[in-house]
Amino acid sequence: MKFVDEAFIDIAAGDGGNGCVSFRHEKYKEFGGPNGGDGGRGGHVYAVADSNLNTLVDFRYSRRHEAKRGEHGMGSDMFGAAGDDILLKMPVGTIISDAETGEVLYELLTEGEVVTIAKGGDGGFGNMRFKSAINRAPRQKTPGWPGEKKSLKLELKVLADVGLLGMPNAGKSTLISAISNARPRIADYPFTTLHPNLGVVRVGPEQSFVVADLPGLIEGASEGAGLGHLFLRHLQRTRLLLHVIDMAPFDDAVDPVAQAKAIVGELKKYDAALYEKPRWLVLNKLDMVPADERAARVKDFVKRLRFKGPVFEISALTREGCEHLVQAVYQQVKAQQAAEHVPVEVDPRFVELPPDTSSST
Repeated sequence: MKFVDEAFIDIAAGDGGNGCVSFRHEKYKEFGGPNGGDGGRGGHVYAVADSNLNTLVDFRYSRRHEAKRGEHGMGSDMFGAAGDDILLKMPVGTIISDAETGEVLYELLTEGEVVTIAKGGDGGFGNMRFKSAINRAPRQKTPGWPGEKKSLKLELKVLADVGLLGMPNAGKSTLISAISNARPRIADYPFTTLHPNLGVVRVGPEQSFVVADLPGLIEGASEGAGLGHLFLRHLQRTRLLLHVIDMAPFDDAVDPVAQAKAIVGELKKYDAALYEKPRWLVLNKLDMVPADERAARVKDFVKRLRFKGPVFEISALTREGCEHLVQAVYQQVKAQQAAEHVPVEVDPRFVELPPDTSSST
């Protein structure tokens, strides 16, 4: 399926039905009175988060979505039926914003979350609503209210705990396939990954986290070079970034330190908040480095990069060091999740005390 993370749609809720002017006509009832019913409300347009979807491709080719209008009111005190609602299923992580102003209206962050993105118009009043002691035969009615119409922009930011970034052919796809259930396309040439891949990493019973593999970045990505800039937005919701480094490039003239600095520079240019996220170094393809040279090469790389954070030495192909990496990542993600759900301290002055049940003397 084609991966689409941006789409524009036009939605229209249903108009309300018109009220009815009618009078009761029954045998032996000369003055039956008004009995015109109200119109029904127009259909609403809802958006629901569905974890089974991972792309907005359905909205790329189906842009117009209209709900049905409400039925008109009828005689004999019959109200019009409400129009049918529309339910638009969207991937979890979808941001719904106004296409003209850019204002963010809704974010679908949890499975099954439902939001009303356009309300149907209310039905009009029939003449039975206007009867009174001084107006016993009203001929007034009101038309139905129009439903809301909007032009929306849909933007998908995948919800992942960990994001993989690095140069093309650094081994990110091999790593995600080694530690998770994802099966991305893997080949021995750059830009094999053309869209984000998500994988669930199982650490133990009821212990897991989600990792996202993005297309490789190159220098100038923040200005539009390559493919990675199209998907940098998907890293903005991650809790941890794993910077994958190719320690055995095919071309001996390639300097991994210069490539790593270029990636960090692109993150800073794209989004300062993304640059400030926790970032770990994952030195990959060490199985292709002679055993007696590994320690010296790793030490030289970290020293030249002046990196102060955690560093992991792995081989995604042979899975050497992957288990240690997975355990450390899980503990980091778990700690951040716990920090995000710290209970709010309540001022003791506003704590409700239990009622005093002691008897007065």
